Parts: sequence; C-alpha cells; structure tokens
Amino acid sequence: MLFAEAQGSGGGGYTSLLFIVGIFALIYFMMIRPQQRRRREVQNMQSAMGIGDEIITVGGLYGTIRSIDEDSVLLEIAPGVTARYAKAAIGKVNQKAVSDDAVDDDATETEDDETPAPGTTPKSVD
Repeated sequence: MLFAEAQGSGGGGYTSLLFIVGIFALIYFMMIRPQQRRRREVQNMQSAMGIGDEIITVGGLYGTIRSIDEDSVLLEIAPGVTARYAKAAIGKVNQKAVSDDAVDDDATETEDDETPAPGTTPKSVD
C-alpha cells in the first residue's frame, strides 16, 4: 500500500518543476529582455551623438556638445561655460545638430526667393 501511494505522488514533481520553469520564463520576458533592449537603445544613442547636438544629462542639465572623446563629452552649458561629462551621463539627445549641407541649401533657397523692395526695379532674369 505504501508503494502505491509513492507512485501516485510522483506526478506532482513534474508539475512543480514545470511551474518553476514557467516563473523563470516569465521573469525573463517581463524584466530581462526589456532591460537589454533599453541598454542597446542607450548605447546606440550615445554612439550617434555628434558635435553641436543639444542633449540632456541624466541629472537634468541641458547642454550642447562641443567635443567628444572616447569616454567623455565636453558640454557648453551656458555661453562660454563648458563642463566635461562621462558619455554614460547623457540621458537624451534633445535635438540633433543641423548639418552644413542643409544650412547651405536653405541659404540658396532664400536668396532665390527674394522679392525687390518697393520703388526699385526687379532684377532681370537671363
């Protein structure tokens, strides 16, 4: 009779093992994977930073990047005031710097769109 009871309780071991595996799978998908994704996004953001970008540090300080080293960035936090911060302290790139090509394109478009002042003769178009 004791032998029969021991065989009947053997199925409970598999369900408890399956339950424990399920808990670990839930923890992995709910906590570990999202954390890895966030870490990858931060690394991509920090590697894509460039000179002239406006950023916010993890402490809430706004600044503009003036130079970048391997481990640190030089931020201009006020006109003429600079401070060196670790790249890991950059929390968010607030605004990317405008490239020189985009500035040149905007300048040529505005020159072409100029209208003559009142009382002057328009320029001739050849």
